[in-house]
Amino acid sequence: MRKVISNTTPILSLLKIDKLDILQKLYGEITIPNAVYLEIEQGINKPYYKNLKEVSWVKIENIQDKKAIQYFNDLDAGEAEVLILANEMNADLVIIDELLGRKFAQKLNISLTGTLGILLRAKELSHIESIDNLIIELRDKGTWINPKLANAVLILANEL
Repeated sequence: MRKVISNTTPILSLLKIDKLDILQKLYGEITIPNAVYLEIEQGINKPYYKNLKEVSWVKIENIQDKKAIQYFNDLDAGEAEVLILANEMNADLVIIDELLGRKFAQKLNISLTGTLGILLRAKELSHIESIDNLIIELRDKGTWINPKLANAVLILANEL
C-alpha cells in the first residue's frame, strides 16, 4: 500500500464537496500529521466538518523530529509537518495545494499532487463522472482555484 500524506486544504476541499471518500478509493488509507488534524478541528462548526479521528482509513501521526519545524518557517504548521512526516515515513506521495508547500516538496524530491490532481485521477478511474461541476461547487463554497490550472485539468479530463 502506498504511503500518502495529506495537508489540510485538500481534505477541506473534498469535505466541502462531500468527496472525501475519493481518497480511500484511490489510496486505501491516508496519513495526516497532528498539525493538520488540529487545523481541521478549527472548523468544527463548519457544515462540512468531519472528525477525522472517526474515519477508520485516516491515520493521524506525530512527527518525530520536532526540531525540523525550524527549517520550514515559511510554511504553516500543517504544511511543515506534512513534509517532515513524508520524509520520516518515506512517503510515496503528498497531497498539498499551496504553492510554497509544493515548491518545498519539489526541492525535497517528494512526489506530490493536489485537490485537482485527485479529482482528475478519480475521473480517470471512474470514481466521479465530471470534474467541472465539482470545481464550480468548490468555487461556490469559497475555494479559490487558479483559472489556468482549472482549465488545464478540464482539458486533461476531456471536459473543455
